Amino acid sequence: MEWLETSTENCPVQRTLDIVGEKWTLLILRDAANGVRRFDDFHRHVGLSEAVLSDRLRKLTVAGIMRTVPYREPGRRTRQEYRLTRKGWELWPVLVALRQWGEAHAVDPEVPVLDLRHAACGGPVRAVVECSAEHLALDPSDVEVTSGPAARPSTSGAARNAHRD
Repeated sequence: MEWLETSTENCPVQRTLDIVGEKWTLLILRDAANGVRRFDDFHRHVGLSEAVLSDRLRKLTVAGIMRTVPYREPGRRTRQEYRLTRKGWELWPVLVALRQWGEAHAVDPEVPVLDLRHAACGGPVRAVVECSAEHLALDPSDVEVTSGPAARPSTSGAARNAHRD
């Protein structure tokens, strides 16, 4: 089955982007992975409006990517901290891959970037695509797209005819 003949209705990339594919959401996840937990800290560090931050944190919580934990400072009302769930931590490799690409292609060469290193040995951390048989560092030429059990032919005429030109 050709790619353009395949329905993308149940595409995992599309479904993931529906949840986390907005700039502010990824920056919230970046900060959460680096230990930020409180609304005011996200607000100050990420730099978005309270309304947008509130909306993004709510969506991440509803999606099960973050959970809330109550805390109370002396003399203050109870508030909520936001912590990554296991599902949220599973997005960490995505953040590492985005960071890796950005470091290679999108940073200001005049300004140093924060380094990500393995605590045990000091080696740089990088994202790598591998197969489940542990063949490391695959690139797109090493991979073939096959239809999984849920794949369906596209019903779009444009998709059927796109490869005929």
